[in-house]
Amino acid sequence: MAGRGDNKNKKRDLGRNAYRKQMIDKRARKDGEQAQKKRKLEDGEEPMPIYATHFSAEDIAEEQRRPKKKVAVLIGYSGTGYHGMQLSPKDKTIEGDLFAAFVAAGAISKANAADPKKSSLVRCARTDRGVHAAGNVVSLKLIVEDADIVQKINEHLNPQIRVWGYEVVTKSFSAYQLCDSRMYEYLIPTHCFLPPHPSTYLGKKLPELAEQHGDLENYLARQKEVADWWKEVDEREIKPILANVPEEIRTLVQAALYIEDSQETEVVNEAATKVEAETATATDENAPSAEKQRPSKRPRPAPEQREIVYETIKAIKAAYVKAKNAYRIPDVRLQRVQDALDQYLGTRNFHNYTIQKEWDDPSAKRVIKTFNASRQPIIINGTEWVSLKVHGQSFMMHQIRKMVAMIALIVRCGADPKLIQETYGSTRISIPKAPGLGLLLEHPIFDTYNKRATAEFSKQKIDFDKYEKEINEFKQREIYDRMFREEQESNSFGYFFNHIDHYPGETFLYLTSGGIPASQAKVEETSPKDEEIKEEVMAKVDSDSEAEFAGEEGG
Repeated sequence: MAGRGDNKNKKRDLGRNAYRKQMIDKRARKDGEQAQKKRKLEDGEEPMPIYATHFSAEDIAEEQRRPKKKVAVLIGYSGTGYHGMQLSPKDKTIEGDLFAAFVAAGAISKANAADPKKSSLVRCARTDRGVHAAGNVVSLKLIVEDADIVQKINEHLNPQIRVWGYEVVTKSFSAYQLCDSRMYEYLIPTHCFLPPHPSTYLGKKLPELAEQHGDLENYLARQKEVADWWKEVDEREIKPILANVPEEIRTLVQAALYIEDSQETEVVNEAATKVEAETATATDENAPSAEKQRPSKRPRPAPEQREIVYETIKAIKAAYVKAKNAYRIPDVRLQRVQDALDQYLGTRNFHNYTIQKEWDDPSAKRVIKTFNASRQPIIINGTEWVSLKVHGQSFMMHQIRKMVAMIALIVRCGADPKLIQETYGSTRISIPKAPGLGLLLEHPIFDTYNKRATAEFSKQKIDFDKYEKEINEFKQREIYDRMFREEQESNSFGYFFNHIDHYPGETFLYLTSGGIPASQAKVEETSPKDEEIKEEVMAKVDSDSEAEFAGEEGG
């Protein structure tokens, strides 16, 4: 039993006057600490946060005091080049630029220009590095007397960030606490739903385990509409390239592309896809190096052969990129995507779709209201994309990107969509997170507040619809075009899925007919080199380097 001296009972033991005196002492100490910190900042002893604006005591004293109002500010932004939404003292963030623009426009006083807390800044949804938002909301106290205050703020912002407008709200309003739900969009190239090439590790394991588990007929039925796609591409695009080079060059190309089977009849089927993996990794400077993955005793081209080998590999890579970009998803396969998305609806335990959450953690349960694939994919620069829109109450870190990755993996691997139901169980599996560049926060929803705002508070609704024209133009210019351009340059999606296809081990075998148990058992001995490759691949497809581990939102 705790004694009277126990810290837990300390407040209880104090008399009323003594307790009040203690609280006054605490406030005085806190005020003193803040004043000391301010002096250090002014004297240059501590670096100011990059979002803070410093004004001298004279400037602050001379500024005319103007009334502030609690407002909800409606914003949109492209996350490219930013370290996410949330304020950071050292990194460039959306909130940091936004706060500095408020100060520059005179919407925040000079006295409060270094500390967002003084303005009660609260964000609705935190988005990760590189993630975009057509609509988001921050609430804070602003000086909004000037009729053109929105224009003034925008003049001090990067064109990637726009303020759509603001609404005066109740004094107790919190953009985070009063948000009912969020709508996100994820854009993904439809070629991501093509199956792994038959020569990849995963491509071989899928039919092998389907046969072992008596599921081959069902597996083939789920892949019916794409059953011959790789075979046709290899025959039409890759075979002519290899046929036009001397046999010794062909051998060197095979070796450079990590081909183990040297039989003539396997050149097309084997060489083709190993190159395709290279297509992705070659576009990423941080990808595991080819030198690390090459067999140590592979044939090396003579100096006079190197140029031919290089050009042949380059031609094969280009052929694969061209073929994938030309792919158009059939209606039946798009329906498979929707059937898988439907498995997410309702209240589910998403512990496998985030980080550092256990199955028995109540906060792992989240509500998904709708999750729909557009029935009309769009074609941008020759590549077909499909829009996936999810409406949920709230989302955990990386949840949306992991949900999207799981859908793509299930469809491309011909897995039963009911596998998603198994991921809600207590067994931990590794679900990688899809590239961040495809994710977009459409807008948050404030239905409950909006009903009370008009009926009880005589306030305007928080409504993005009134800015629809400006938002759509911004989305196309600053988000969609940037997104498509970035994928064209980086091949992020190709890189992501090819690494998974070539991953040597049991980690992703839950996608086979063996289900989750297949990913739990060691299927075969792996070499130290394979283990090295596995570590590098997992670091690439599931890195949490940009994460604040306690964070919510942002997919």
